[in-house]
Amino acid sequence: MNASYFRFGVIGILALALTGCPPKKQVKKPEEQPTKEEQQEPPKPAEEPSLRGKDYKEVPEIAIVYFDLDQATLRADARDVLEKNYEIFKQHDDWEALVEGHCDERGTTEYNLGLGQKRAAVIRQYYMTLGINGARIATISYGKESPICTEHTEDCWSKNRRGATKVRVPETK
Repeated sequence: MNASYFRFGVIGILALALTGCPPKKQVKKPEEQPTKEEQQEPPKPAEEPSLRGKDYKEVPEIAIVYFDLDQATLRADARDVLEKNYEIFKQHDDWEALVEGHCDERGTTEYNLGLGQKRAAVIRQYYMTLGINGARIATISYGKESPICTEHTEDCWSKNRRGATKVRVPETK
């Protein structure tokens, strides 16, 4: 009889240990309550335009931005360049943009394609925060497949870690 009480006791203790107490409900202090703006979902980004059948070209007025090693965050100098590019885009409502993400030769092809896409996306997002409609901006990653410098030096690699904005200028009739 003692053995059965012992078994029931062990089973009961195990059941309590495995189930535990329910988690406590987190209560925010009044000053931490989200505002009406924070409760709203952020606007969905505009869908990118199709690249099919479009010819994008470099325009001398549109400058390239550069990134640090293994980074997809915009430096202060890159934001300044993109703001100047934006001023040019404001003058040409009919232009569509293609933002290309590039990397240096180090790392795997897969890693660099992903990093290049992140770089292109962060540039696109910055253009959108400045006021360009996202439906006018497409992105593509070339990873390490399209270097502008082929030497194996840090100076050369820094030139390949870039985001280039090309434009499609509609033909005038």
